[in-house]
Amino acid sequence: MNANTQAIRTLVVDDEPLARNDLLHMLSAYAQIDIVGQCGSGREALMAIRKLAPELVFLDVQMPECDGFEVLERLGGRLPPVVVFVTAYDTYALRAFDAGALDYLLKPFDGARFQRMLSRVIEHFGATRAAPPASDRIIIKGPGEVIFQRVGDIDWIESADYYTCLHVGAVTHILRRSLSELEADLHVAGFVRIHRSTVVNLARVKRLALNSAGEQVVELNDGTLLKLSRRYRRMVLERLRVGHVAPAKSE
Repeated sequence: MNANTQAIRTLVVDDEPLARNDLLHMLSAYAQIDIVGQCGSGREALMAIRKLAPELVFLDVQMPECDGFEVLERLGGRLPPVVVFVTAYDTYALRAFDAGALDYLLKPFDGARFQRMLSRVIEHFGATRAAPPASDRIIIKGPGEVIFQRVGDIDWIESADYYTCLHVGAVTHILRRSLSELEADLHVAGFVRIHRSTVVNLARVKRLALNSAGEQVVELNDGTLLKLSRRYRRMVLERLRVGHVAPAKSE
């Protein structure tokens, strides 16, 4: 374990004691993992995350009273850096990624799949911990040029596979970095995720409303309309420091 892979503070949440113990046992084989707690319900998870501030949470999807998705919704802007959902049904996979999860595990746990997942988690922490301090500029390399883009001038960002598109006024820059890699730095700079594929500059937000299809959208100052995922709505409201948003009036 090198200097950039100090033990990852980890919390395990599962209402099934057997599954929870299996997961704890598998994690114990990795020196990079530091188990700081375990929980048997969503309510316990909320208290533990707020108190222990884990970096990594293995979160069961189906739990009585408060399921895994609701745990993240109630946390608002105080989400753990990395979440891995645990579920017995692969039908939750898409929703897990929509909720910002780095990965998910199916029960019963498969050793090879577990190893791939944890390698991805460890690689993620190694990259983020080794990253240089956030800058007020993003370097964009293009054909025959290098652009030093001011972060504050970016209106919004969308993911495109392993690339991101930075929208600056009428100009769009393509950057060879994933949205997840950018998000930690941009959060401090005044950006917030509104959808699994979209991050916006809070200073460019004009209003939150409903479009003609009844979907929640974020309208920017230039009139751009971007879909607001229900999963991120509470976080957006907290970052905008508002308590209630009335629906748009019909024309």
